[in-house]
Amino acid sequence: MAAYIFRRLLLMIPTLFGILLLNFIIIQAAPGGPVERAIAQLQGINANGNRLASDGSSVMNTHQEGRSARGLDPELIKRIEAQYGFDKPPVERFWLMIKQYARLDFGTSFYSDKTVWQLIKEKLPVSISIGLWTTLITYLVSIPLGIRKAVHHGSRFDVWSSTAITLGYAIPNFLFAILLIVLFAGGTYFDWFPLRGLTSTDFDQLSAWGKVKDYLWHITLPVLASVISSFATMTMLTKNSFLDEIHKQYVMTARAKGASEKRVLYGHVFRNAMLLVIAGLPAALIGIFFTGSMLVEVIFSLDGLGLLGFESVMNRDYPVVFGTLFIFTLIGLVLKLLSDITYVLIDPRIDFESRN
Repeated sequence: MAAYIFRRLLLMIPTLFGILLLNFIIIQAAPGGPVERAIAQLQGINANGNRLASDGSSVMNTHQEGRSARGLDPELIKRIEAQYGFDKPPVERFWLMIKQYARLDFGTSFYSDKTVWQLIKEKLPVSISIGLWTTLITYLVSIPLGIRKAVHHGSRFDVWSSTAITLGYAIPNFLFAILLIVLFAGGTYFDWFPLRGLTSTDFDQLSAWGKVKDYLWHITLPVLASVISSFATMTMLTKNSFLDEIHKQYVMTARAKGASEKRVLYGHVFRNAMLLVIAGLPAALIGIFFTGSMLVEVIFSLDGLGLLGFESVMNRDYPVVFGTLFIFTLIGLVLKLLSDITYVLIDPRIDFESRN
């Protein structure tokens, strides 16, 4: 197993390099980089390509072609390019970025004067809160529900529960978040939960128990909005895994020997059926922590990693874009390796080292 882990760690290096290279090429081809944005701001052109009047209102610019450099000193444009590192050819910029990343130096944001590490540390608690609670609730509900659906396959319970979780899966997270706000956050009916933030403004003055209640009070609606579409996939995966194992020969043999149904399910079937569920854990964690909560963060005014990634792409904040991409990809690869190790711990018959 040690040799397999070592090989997987070595494979992470070309994988990270390839992902960074591909995204670097795509980003370079995208119009509207930081240099163009800076030039447009100096010329008083807003994001829609309209020139700003002296009172701040937009005036249509009918001669937009060539506007990025018209009327500006070429020396000023060169200084702007040097400020953002675009005075060098793309190959050299990419090589310098790789050397920085090898030292875990991800640079400084173009617009906030903070390092990428500082920005991630600031946003990480929000995403961890939503991600951990979403994952915990999803697994605590979906696994027992999937097992019961497998045991009572075809029953009324199986039919109506499948209908309910399918409806939940069909509702997008952001739409369900808006519905929760309308119902419970002062939108139209009840004003039971706060609309924004992870804690109250007086959080530091609260007692220990008061801080716990305040945190749970704020996190309830965002977590509900995040988990609603997660139940279907995990529940049906658990159910189908158990159904597949229940009809195998070793289960029939255990029953023939007089083992109780609970012993058969949790002593024999559970270990084998959970392999597929564990296989999906790394992807689920990455999706929940870093991407799946972006719209929920926006709707509930939660300043987390999802919102950070979205804003960095929209603002062409390349250090943040590539820094977060590198970190998230590395975490995903490590989680996948941990998933393989967990495979072996659950089922020692699995031997990755024997693979060709």
